[in-house]
Amino acid sequence: MLPNPLRRVGLLLRRDHTLGVLLERLAAVHGDRRLVEETSGGLCLTVAESAGLVARWAGGVAAATAPGDVVVVASPNGYDQLLLCLAVSRAGALPAPVNAQMSDAEIAHVVKDSGAALTIAGAADLPAADPLTQATPADTSDVAALFYTSGTTGEPKGAELTHRSLVGALVPASALPMGLRHDEAVVSLPIAHIMGFGAALGLACLGVPVYFLPRFNPVKVLDAIESRRASVFVGVPAMYRMLLDAGAEDRDLRSVRLWVSGADAMPPDLAARFKKMGATTVLPGVGAVGEAAFAEGYGMVETGGGVAAKFSPPGFGLGLGASMGLPLPGYRFKVVDDAGTEVPRGTVGELLVKGPGVLRGYHGDEDATTATLTDDGWLRTGDLARHGRFGLVTFAGRKKDVIKHGGYSVYALEVEQVLEQHPDVAEAAVVALPDDRKGEVPAAVVRLRDGADLDPDGLRTWLAGRLSEYKVPVRYAAIDELPRTGTRKVRRQELVTLFD
Repeated sequence: MLPNPLRRVGLLLRRDHTLGVLLERLAAVHGDRRLVEETSGGLCLTVAESAGLVARWAGGVAAATAPGDVVVVASPNGYDQLLLCLAVSRAGALPAPVNAQMSDAEIAHVVKDSGAALTIAGAADLPAADPLTQATPADTSDVAALFYTSGTTGEPKGAELTHRSLVGALVPASALPMGLRHDEAVVSLPIAHIMGFGAALGLACLGVPVYFLPRFNPVKVLDAIESRRASVFVGVPAMYRMLLDAGAEDRDLRSVRLWVSGADAMPPDLAARFKKMGATTVLPGVGAVGEAAFAEGYGMVETGGGVAAKFSPPGFGLGLGASMGLPLPGYRFKVVDDAGTEVPRGTVGELLVKGPGVLRGYHGDEDATTATLTDDGWLRTGDLARHGRFGLVTFAGRKKDVIKHGGYSVYALEVEQVLEQHPDVAEAAVVALPDDRKGEVPAAVVRLRDGADLDPDGLRTWLAGRLSEYKVPVRYAAIDELPRTGTRKVRRQELVTLFD
């Protein structure tokens, strides 16, 4: 018989993991290791304590629902929202977490669209019951949860994600000997968003404790990293921009060995600046040595998280830039034109993805499912990309963010990246305005750096030396903060009204 530690690791290397059994299996390996500590006196739990809490809450869910029922988890953003989702799954029901940034009308839509049997705003809404010591049996191919899209292009749709999608690629990481060194990750992401959910699960599987801030505040995040000597930060590009604006370069962030980003394209110069703020290690009597690494993932709710990743090691500029990186194991990419035919290398087309994390379909919406999934299982991502060398794929923007200017295609992302190189521009968003003669024309909304004034003619002249004439925005507006979704993506449609 294998020694007990090896049996525990072997348990995690099995292929039958589901959301409902995840924490009990992690507890067998990580046990009394801290799982989470929340800011402002929130949760502070070990892995074993969390597993016990999930079992107790699962008993309450089982008393109020039947297997297969949908439970909308409408609790405020916090780590307990993740634990509630695991409890719902353990009881055999389907969790549908909703973002705290959603309006009452959006939440009501989720409840109605999902046909939810129960809506809970927290564990206090569950009836008292004995802990569920055994998870309701489930297969890894079963739908595990409904994750609703942000609704920026219409009403939110419920993506049906399987256990294999949400858990399958994460749990083997539990076998890595992370406990041999001190690590802690600072995270302030919405748990109801696939990146926050996946990041929390992934760190739990690695045995890396999380210091969780339910509401993102750049100063408080910097305070946490600096005072706790955290080694990892996970965020989205907009958060990195806000950290920089809040004085990140004046802080001691040398404890960070790894910066992680996702959910949107990360500007390479921004990633390079944060790499320099961290360190490879800190030696007694010597101080900080080297710089931090930077990791970036590409994925979406319809893929259950990341499907491609890239890594920039300390001391090298590799892994930065527009490339999405390499597909993760089990995933394939292809780039096609509007007819579905693969385009030559270097040509922009729509990215299609195939792999174990791709959604089963949209809950109760056959038309949306058919429009998104091909007959042979490829997901139409709505993202534009081009194939490059060595199997790498370069992100070129969202398909809906292409501006048709007098017969030319203007990619909003390209113009934004150039605009953000201007010394007065902290951030930019480019949108399409209707034009009687040219169909559409590009317009730019910028967030200026402190002390700068909007100079449309100056920006236009500066861009003219760096972009083709048809790509240069014809109108400009300045704004204090770009409107964003709960996952920090820009609400472009709201910006169009600035030019009415």
